[in-house]
Amino acid sequence: MNEILALFPDLSDQQKQQFAQLADLYRYWNERINLISRNDIQYLYEKHILHSLSIGKIVPFEPRQKILDIGTGGGFPGIPLAILFPQNHFHLVDSIGKKIMVVNDIAQQLSLKNVQVSQERAENLRGKYHWICARAVAPISTLCQWTNHLLYQPKNGRGGWLLLKGGDLEAEILACDFPVKKYPLENVLNSEYYAEKYLLHVQYYA
Repeated sequence: MNEILALFPDLSDQQKQQFAQLADLYRYWNERINLISRNDIQYLYEKHILHSLSIGKIVPFEPRQKILDIGTGGGFPGIPLAILFPQNHFHLVDSIGKKIMVVNDIAQQLSLKNVQVSQERAENLRGKYHWICARAVAPISTLCQWTNHLLYQPKNGRGGWLLLKGGDLEAEILACDFPVKKYPLENVLNSEYYAEKYLLHVQYYA
């Protein structure tokens, strides 16, 4: 929690309480459904919640924007971002039903009114979003092909895909048809764990 407060010192009391609740909620569900590696659950805040929140630190959303979280898994990055940005609408999608059941319960337990949860494949979705987020779901070009029909035309570059990925990404970036900005997370989160981990902003244009 201290790392979250250091990054976002202006959180409301409700937001602080919601972030604090995440530990118990994820421990409860992880004992029943394997959402997170058993070895990682003790590092929930560092490896999953802060990782998700790096998006909001680097590219903060404007109020009332709609954000799609593709392949949300256990609710990352969507749940932490929904807490951070209560004035935005988040649609969390995954093809695995038991994960969606858990994410829906966590959103309800946290009283997140700005979260919609669906079991669906990305290529079958309809609707329009200002941003599409994903965490290590698929190669950049593949994800863009699956979902470019879901994006609004961005204004002043404020829109597109926000992808959390790690490792050597140069081949993926070169294969992408859209411009890509790469932000090293180690500089933002001040932890060696985030060496060679990045936020990619893939800029959409119709």
